[in-house]
Amino acid sequence: MRLVFVGECMVELAPAGEMLRRSFAGDTFNMAWYVRRLCPSDWAVDYVTAIGSDPISDEMAEFMASAGVGTAHVQRRDDRTVGLYLISLANGERSFSYWRGQGAARLLAEDRVRLDRAFAGADIVCVSGITVAILEGDGRDVLAAALRAYREAGGHVVFDPNIRTRLWSDAAEMRAALTRFAGLSDTVLASFEDEATHFGDADPQTTVARYLAAGASCVVVKDGANPIHAVETGQETVVRPEPLDTVTDSTAAGDSFNAAYLVRLLAGDDMAARLEAGAAVSRRVIQERGALSEKAAPVGGG
Repeated sequence: MRLVFVGECMVELAPAGEMLRRSFAGDTFNMAWYVRRLCPSDWAVDYVTAIGSDPISDEMAEFMASAGVGTAHVQRRDDRTVGLYLISLANGERSFSYWRGQGAARLLAEDRVRLDRAFAGADIVCVSGITVAILEGDGRDVLAAALRAYREAGGHVVFDPNIRTRLWSDAAEMRAALTRFAGLSDTVLASFEDEATHFGDADPQTTVARYLAAGASCVVVKDGANPIHAVETGQETVVRPEPLDTVTDSTAAGDSFNAAYLVRLLAGDDMAARLEAGAAVSRRVIQERGALSEKAAPVGGG
């Protein structure tokens, strides 16, 4: 199997006592990192992005490769660098401060040929709302065309809306773009809190129905500690996550869920097993600090 993730990897600064710990992370990269740790060793996991040619970009590329994430489709640019974000925590809930204006990843979709080459032969191509939001120029149209062609050729597109309002010029543009890319996807992996806040959904079933109407064939709606709702080929599945008393850091909760879900999807598991696997990994991740937790997801732990 081969999975391809598209998006932005950034420098992460996370609380570590009175100090800050530096790492590299970003929603779709987090998914790729967790998939690599959870999937069989003979599967391929590739990342599609653009980074700079400076020392911190060199470190990022080395970090990706050392994690077993393929970098053949990581573009290097002399005119840009990589973005940075700072995590702030309050009772386990995170907030972020970003510095990403000169991020090379904003130009990752300039070249349609480059995208087609990266997607060719993949069993899954995964993008997120953040991927879509950061793109400059006609990048969204180029990415949409590449995903459409890949899907028409038999590929499976996965989309996590991952709504971040500060990345969009206005709410109407955001809702239209997210709906558009959901319609280009086979599977949508949504979070109900985001959907309720920005689309006004009354319940997870409303979110499911809206994304099915947009054109997706499978919709999963995560909802924190509440039941996970999914509909695939008209069949509904509901799984209740195991309760957890304390949340240390909710960073990458959804990303790690998605990773375990996708590994189980390609392994041929039914929907309930996919949801349970996602919930189990996410539960371990939110008990650790930072986006990427080796303790929560040991290699071969899927």
